[in-house]
Amino acid sequence: MPSVFTWTVRVYYEDTDAGGIVYYANYLKFFERARTEWLRSLGIHQQSLLDEESAAFVVRSAAVDYLASARLDDEVTLTLHVEKLGRASVQFAQQAWRGETLLSTANVKVGCVDAQTMRPRSLPASTAVKMRTD
Repeated sequence: MPSVFTWTVRVYYEDTDAGGIVYYANYLKFFERARTEWLRSLGIHQQSLLDEESAAFVVRSAAVDYLASARLDDEVTLTLHVEKLGRASVQFAQQAWRGETLLSTANVKVGCVDAQTMRPRSLPASTAVKMRTD
């Protein structure tokens, strides 16, 4: 699997609070988008997983630290690294950067569930293989 995946977002007005800085909860959205783009880069499409495998990803836990602020029009570079790939879950380490400034870090655990029952299930075999290789 690639050691680090990188994806960039632009901060829009809708991402900011009354003080003109990125509202803290929006970092979770940015991190989610980076995970989705990582999956796409591997050829994994979540709608196909849902339709063909009845598999969905759900966030089990997220721990976020906020270190500095991003502002309107900033480019924020998001990185992710898979810390652990389990039978039915993936543990991510994620970061948000503005240039050389680390803005936020997150540790996110995502589980795979059966879309009908919402009970844990193994990652589909083809998905797990793609997550392990370049």
